[in-house]
Amino acid sequence: MDRIDTVRLAAFPGISATAALPERMDIVFIENFVGQTVIGIDSSEQHVPQPVRMNLAIGVPAIRACTTDRIEDTVNYAAVRSALLDLFATHRVRLLEALAENIAQLLIADFGAHWVRVSLAKPAKFDDVAAVGVQIERRRGQLAATGAGIVSYASLGEGLVPN
Repeated sequence: MDRIDTVRLAAFPGISATAALPERMDIVFIENFVGQTVIGIDSSEQHVPQPVRMNLAIGVPAIRACTTDRIEDTVNYAAVRSALLDLFATHRVRLLEALAENIAQLLIADFGAHWVRVSLAKPAKFDDVAAVGVQIERRRGQLAATGAGIVSYASLGEGLVPN
């Protein structure tokens, strides 16, 4: 773990830089999933579904299915896809950041993820930009950025500009 990771982790209460993920971590991924959802702060976005492209990396300790060859011993892609479609149809958030947090917490709570990376993009937001979006990473045991504690990130340039 490098210094930047140590600084980033220091911003999370209850997580230390030495509190590592399980020794063997396997990644289940879903790439370029596109769903339709109502999301955005502009009035033109608040009533009509628009495409949101998603990439997920779901970290789980040593997937048992590698040796058992049983779907019950891994993350079921079809079940994740179904849960995401349900979330896209029912969420009430306006920002991609908040939707990404909801997705991360869903994967940790319902699918046994120990670590997740969620990348969301609006490919049709602007004519002159391929996509705009957000990418977040969360670990099991982290507080969500809502409710009990606000998660703050350390900035690389923080303190470099005099007051």
